[in-house]
Amino acid sequence: MRILVSGAAGRMGQEVCKAVQQAQDLELVGGVDIAGKTVPGLTMFKDLGEAIDAVSPDVVVDFTSPQAVEGNMEVCFARKIPMVIGTTGISDDSLQRWVERGKQANWRAIIAPNFAVGAVLMMEYAKQTAEFFSSVEIIEYHHDQKKDAPSGTALKTGKMIEEIIKKPVPIHSVRLPGFVAHQEVIFGLPGQTLTIRHDSTHRESFMPGVLLAISKINEVEGVVFGLEHILFSNI
Repeated sequence: MRILVSGAAGRMGQEVCKAVQQAQDLELVGGVDIAGKTVPGLTMFKDLGEAIDAVSPDVVVDFTSPQAVEGNMEVCFARKIPMVIGTTGISDDSLQRWVERGKQANWRAIIAPNFAVGAVLMMEYAKQTAEFFSSVEIIEYHHDQKKDAPSGTALKTGKMIEEIIKKPVPIHSVRLPGFVAHQEVIFGLPGQTLTIRHDSTHRESFMPGVLLAISKINEVEGVVFGLEHILFSNI
């Protein structure tokens, strides 16, 4: 499979490039950075549409910004190129519109707020725990360069829990140097607390999930939100 990475010069983008290059069944055919930054040994473009036309990728992997991601989706949608998207910040309304458009046009995308397998398990365990603990708060910690707060992972975790307890879940965001991506879901009952925590201490933690999404992209139908739909299904 021929892979084009949008946001290739960013920290996550560089990790994706490295992971794709190390995968035996994938070929890294180019990268995109709108600011014109370069990645050693990689053919780079400033414009996603130009890049797609030049290198004919099978999949575009997007780790850009909340401001850019939907424009990139429009470009890929118009060219019928599937996407694996790790960029967060897409609103619920926009996400629902993309689900409908993907279904109608048979365009495929996997959007995940977190590609770390442990983080997906953390969210699933939190949803199960909510059956027994109705008092809960979420604390998420990220590096100080993260563009959105709360994180996409925290928002998705909160929604999963709210499906069970039927009330809003408070979310607290911390942005400091030294963190990568961390989240605690703290449940409380009289006389006891239960904390479910996941820590990503390096961005390589997200790469197995990204590679899994790439390998499954041609098997999904329409736009899928959340890696759990791949991990916990028969896809």
